[in-house]
Amino acid sequence: MRGRQRLPAVVPSPVSSRPIASLLIKAVPVTMSVGLLLLAWELYATYSGIKPTTLPAPSRVLAQAMLNREALVDNAIPTIRATLLGFACSLSVAFALSILVDFFQPLRRALFPVFIVSQTLPLVAIAPLVVLWFGFGLAPKIMLVALVTFFPMLVALVEGYESTEAEIGQMLRAMGAGRWRVFVLARLPSALPYFFAGLRISITYAVVGAIFAEYAGAAKGLGIYMLNAKNNFRPDLVLAAVGVSAALTLVLFGLTVLLQRLAMPWEGKQTAGKRR
Repeated sequence: MRGRQRLPAVVPSPVSSRPIASLLIKAVPVTMSVGLLLLAWELYATYSGIKPTTLPAPSRVLAQAMLNREALVDNAIPTIRATLLGFACSLSVAFALSILVDFFQPLRRALFPVFIVSQTLPLVAIAPLVVLWFGFGLAPKIMLVALVTFFPMLVALVEGYESTEAEIGQMLRAMGAGRWRVFVLARLPSALPYFFAGLRISITYAVVGAIFAEYAGAAKGLGIYMLNAKNNFRPDLVLAAVGVSAALTLVLFGLTVLLQRLAMPWEGKQTAGKRR
């Protein structure tokens, strides 16, 4: 009777660790550049003789941010609320208008000049007027965030619809598909890369729009916190609030990238295949 054959030991594949290693490698250049910038800032603020009330060192900004973290978090919550609600409204309006423009081409010639003019309005000038017309509540902040974010998404969606290959639409119509079915099966999927590109651009403006609205008039928020800190000659607190707003923007940007990878998993595989 033959002895039982021993199965070879299963060695864990190093493939699972590759994405983490790849992310760490990609993070090295940006970590070094930011670290060198902060180091130069720290050395200049410490040894140049400049007053901390003029240019505080990064270490001072971080220390004050930790001391005032409760106030920063308390003021960041209204900014996040206005940003997310305004961006949600912007996304809804941009998607609805893009469908209308795609189905009724004359609307593009009628509406796009108006939208372009709306993007030329300086936010510093229009924000106080919107607050004056609609009060100091949440509504003007949502409107201003939507105003500065919807146009890139609208343009990206419209351009994405037009990038659809004509042969795909012709094949679907030959199979009996109506206009709406062609839109859902062909034009909408073709617009996904364009949509996420516009989404990434818009999300970087969203926090800025909310802060500008708070500058114009608000009871609480990062914008009003920065304004009060500036009036009290506390640039360290101003920079701490700026750091919080930058962190919020980076988090929102990262979420859009994650959402794109979840919605378009094939894109990552194509990129990996090209690198090989």
